[in-house]
Amino acid sequence: MKKFNFVSEINNLAMKRTILFACSILLAVSVACKKKNNDPDPVADAGPKLVFVFDFDSTQARLNNFGTPAPMPSGHAGQNPKMNSMSAHYIELAQTAWTQIGGGVVVYKAAETTEGGENAIDFSKSVLAGKNAKFFEIPLSSVAKGEYEYLRVSLGYQNFDVKFHLDTTVAVPGFGNVNIVQDFPATVASFVGFNSFIRNYVIKTENMAVNANKKQGYWGFEVKSSYNGYPINFTETGQAPVGATTVVNPIASTSPIPAGSCLVTGPFNGGKLKITGNEKQDIVIRVSLSTNQSFEWIDGNGNGKWEPSKGEAIVDMGLRGMIPYIQ
Repeated sequence: MKKFNFVSEINNLAMKRTILFACSILLAVSVACKKKNNDPDPVADAGPKLVFVFDFDSTQARLNNFGTPAPMPSGHAGQNPKMNSMSAHYIELAQTAWTQIGGGVVVYKAAETTEGGENAIDFSKSVLAGKNAKFFEIPLSSVAKGEYEYLRVSLGYQNFDVKFHLDTTVAVPGFGNVNIVQDFPATVASFVGFNSFIRNYVIKTENMAVNANKKQGYWGFEVKSSYNGYPINFTETGQAPVGATTVVNPIASTSPIPAGSCLVTGPFNGGKLKITGNEKQDIVIRVSLSTNQSFEWIDGNGNGKWEPSKGEAIVDMGLRGMIPYIQ
């Protein structure tokens, strides 16, 4: 039989406690180190950044494809849509008006895919941002030093609210024929990129399954409202004509953009963007986009109200200009 040694057991117990305490310290240090290593945001820790923020302005000049003022064509009408969100596909800093597409400094390009056949924007990976929201940032240390006169932003998707007018008799399930005369709110999801592979998307509340490529100008429309207690709920999809989407480029004569793209171009407000490499603070670019009557349709009866039930087709949903402000 093993002889019990009180002193020896006390020493062993003390040693075990010491080892346990040491292991606890090591574990805590290990966890702390692991947490510390996992916590940092590489972009946040990379010093000053170049930050891009969306803004939408219905009072900004309404321009055409060449950057000159564009009054509403005869027989057409437009609205200033209330923008909910937007995504960018490509961002480039252009040194001069003669800098060709891709010849400047490309700081961002969103994911693309050939899952739908031809190369297209992968909408499932698009970053959506609303008014005054950051949609992209990059460490200034990753941007080539130089002076840049123009910004190019290729837009891929926009989601906005508009109003449409009903002056007709509608068959409402469960209620029969109802005569309706009223303006209603509606939400539009508009794909303005050169080509988008869309698995599915949500207009406002309705999830729309597509699983295919869609060319520039594809849109979804949702109404969820009521009229004197009668529910007015429906969705519709459509495709704007080829080449109908306005894409403002004031340097089109010296630096044209590919047909079917939505590469909006604008000069930096207040002078060139200068990257020296010695920046101590973030440079924020407020990308102000003109929504001045950017939702345009054929106004068949000239009343200035959009009446899709009377065949008033959408002809343009392109934004009407871009001013990048350096802040």
